[in-house]
Amino acid sequence: MLLNIGIDRRRIYDIPIVRIRPCHIQSSKLYSAQEMKELAQSIKMNGILQPLIIRRISKDEYELIAGERRLRAAAMCGNRKVPCIILNCTDSQADQFSLIENLQRCSLNFFEEAEGIDRLMKTYNLSKLDVSRRLGKRQSAIANKLSLLMLTQEEKDIIQKYRLTERHAKALLKLEDSVTRRIVLGEIITKGLNVTQSERYIDTVLSGKNRDKFKNQKTRLVIKDIKILENTINKAVESIRSTGIDAVTSQTETEDYIEYKVRIPKNKGDSEPIRPKTA
Repeated sequence: MLLNIGIDRRRIYDIPIVRIRPCHIQSSKLYSAQEMKELAQSIKMNGILQPLIIRRISKDEYELIAGERRLRAAAMCGNRKVPCIILNCTDSQADQFSLIENLQRCSLNFFEEAEGIDRLMKTYNLSKLDVSRRLGKRQSAIANKLSLLMLTQEEKDIIQKYRLTERHAKALLKLEDSVTRRIVLGEIITKGLNVTQSERYIDTVLSGKNRDKFKNQKTRLVIKDIKILENTINKAVESIRSTGIDAVTSQTETEDYIEYKVRIPKNKGDSEPIRPKTA
């Protein structure tokens, strides 16, 4: 069932800021200081052009549904009141409306938008079709946006850090192996590849033209990761030994795995001499 909330935009009220609680659901809570400064300056000169949407939660108190940035900027300007439309809705309807309003904001990055859509679907048991109707977007666009969540958090962080585009992210999804994606991501950043160049490069990887190169790079990455893990284990064991406990370690390596064992005696009398690791 679609969210259907009637809003009478002809009835706008000036509500004291101190009587408005912030919304407890937001898709994005991080705001650029420069962005807020510019919005505050605009409000100071032109006023608030688009009313905030609130709902009454008690006789003298309201909860914000849409317009958190405008509310904060108005407070920065020293405004005591803000223009509001009062909505009559349930808790669930207010939450959905707030999530949808945030998803329609242009300031969300593509990962935040994907996470917001995923949250909306899971929280209210909505289908892609339901969300597409609510947001006014094609169902295929919703599916493509959700596919971005298949990338690891590390990959998403790198993409945002180096300001790669959503099309870069979608191109990477052609590669199912996360290790290969890490290598390709490094190549894209190092060489400064645009979207078209990145897509062509990924196609060559998928065709197997760079198979030997990637095999060697994957091996180096795996070895590097194992060394980091080994150092972590050794430091942990040394920390245990520094307390006076005779922790005993052993290592077994096969073609398929490396097994580490750490034996810690329950009583001092059960301690054994420390044995060197065996490969």
